[in-house]
Amino acid sequence: MAQIPPSMTAAVFQGIRDVSIEERPVPSVGPDDVLIEVSHCGICGSDLHFIVHWPGAGKPGSIEGHEFSGTIAAVGENVTEWAVGDAVVGGPTPRCGRCEYCLADRPSLCTDRGRVGADDGDWSGAFATYKQLPAEQVLRIPEGVSLKHAALVEPLAVALHGITRSGGADPAKRYLVTGGGPIGFLSVAALRAAGVTDIVVSEPHDARRALCARLGASVVSPESLPQPMMPHDIVDEPFDIVLECSGQRAAMEAGLAQLKRGGLMVFVGAGIKAPRIDPNRVLLNELTITGAFIYDHDGFPKALELLASGAMPLDVLVEADDVPLDGLVDACVALNDGALAAKVMVVPRVGNAAT
Repeated sequence: MAQIPPSMTAAVFQGIRDVSIEERPVPSVGPDDVLIEVSHCGICGSDLHFIVHWPGAGKPGSIEGHEFSGTIAAVGENVTEWAVGDAVVGGPTPRCGRCEYCLADRPSLCTDRGRVGADDGDWSGAFATYKQLPAEQVLRIPEGVSLKHAALVEPLAVALHGITRSGGADPAKRYLVTGGGPIGFLSVAALRAAGVTDIVVSEPHDARRALCARLGASVVSPESLPQPMMPHDIVDEPFDIVLECSGQRAAMEAGLAQLKRGGLMVFVGAGIKAPRIDPNRVLLNELTITGAFIYDHDGFPKALELLASGAMPLDVLVEADDVPLDGLVDACVALNDGALAAKVMVVPRVGNAAT
């Protein structure tokens, strides 16, 4: 058992663009738990909502961050499958396993999942030196995948679920991805790894367009998407599938207009402003609109397998420089403004922590 200090450094959310660096007690380890020394934690879109977008959305005094990797620093007395030093990522919260949705391999719809966005009580995130988890929620990082790249597993699982909800990656189909942020560009990378070549990304920010182009997508500005005059009109080069990854009202409305007859639109990105959908366009062209909430039942193992496959340009997907805890707010603002394009990884240190 490694020597565990009594306190750790954490980035503590206080309000919009307000995060304090504090010393907090290291989480206690119950008999069925593991303590993980955090290596990297990605900045999620939900972190941007709390820190930049939505006043009152976050809980003051809380530690955010859930896209993390690390090494096990301590194990509970009942834990036999893990050892100190194992490289791991945190996995999804287990669902009930009994309801109709769990039995149908759709745990994202579990009837016991609780209200989305509700207070999780004593939950404490990974923008800190240590993170405690039940041992059953931990997954092993495959050989050849770095701790930094392994922290992509959660957003990649989200992207894979969106593709699943579209019917699965199909090289014969044409895809439009609206929003070139992390879920958008990870969707592009996953589609390319599956052999899909006809992918267009609609994104307003230059840096994100450039990243998606490096991944093999054609890129356009949102204003260049054509707008049909009448509900029955179809654009000249329509798409089979639209993956809406931005959560923006305008992107949802524009994406629906790009579909061919019988096309499918998947809402993957969460937004606060509801779109104005033309039901006549949906009716006359027999369009399908669906949603993708969190992960497939096997999303994390599949994401880890894909990260280890060599089919994705992992270095392109993450920013080269890591961000220390006291750089979290600036990084969130830069991501929100489009100055940073790839996934930003936070390391649990203060000051110059670039690697």
